[in-house]
Amino acid sequence: MRSLILFTALSAILLAGSYEKKGVAVVTDELYKKECGSCHFAYQPGLLPSNAWEKMMSNLQNHFDTDATLAKEDFDAILDYLSKNSAEKAMEYKRSNKIVKSIKRTEVPESISKTPYMIKKHREIREDLITQDEVKGLFNCTACHTTAQKGIYSERDILIPNYGRWED
Repeated sequence: MRSLILFTALSAILLAGSYEKKGVAVVTDELYKKECGSCHFAYQPGLLPSNAWEKMMSNLQNHFDTDATLAKEDFDAILDYLSKNSAEKAMEYKRSNKIVKSIKRTEVPESISKTPYMIKKHREIREDLITQDEVKGLFNCTACHTTAQKGIYSERDILIPNYGRWED
């Protein structure tokens, strides 16, 4: 009987901790940081599934109204990095896991802020706080998430300009 209880307790702990790494994996690729991070925050690959990264990379000549075309060698290297580190390949991370689970199999999100998980997480924030000059939109993670560079998007680390700490 004690063995059964111990087995059950250990199983519960292991299953509950299947994504115990908080947030998402940090960006480690220097080329990606340089090329993509020169225009905007170098989003962690674990914030989107590989099919979304592939779709985004396939249209760099019109990347959110900007020509972000890369040399073929750089394009291939960055796409490889994004694909190998995308959300569905980083399920041990809490945010990556939740993002993947929120997306229908037939769906390919256009951007991180358009994933069902991100829409749900930001639904209570007033529009004027999102569109203010200091933030500009949900694409600007670092405007409010003070630890976004580290892959941590915890509520306790949110500081919204002209509002203060966010508490859900």
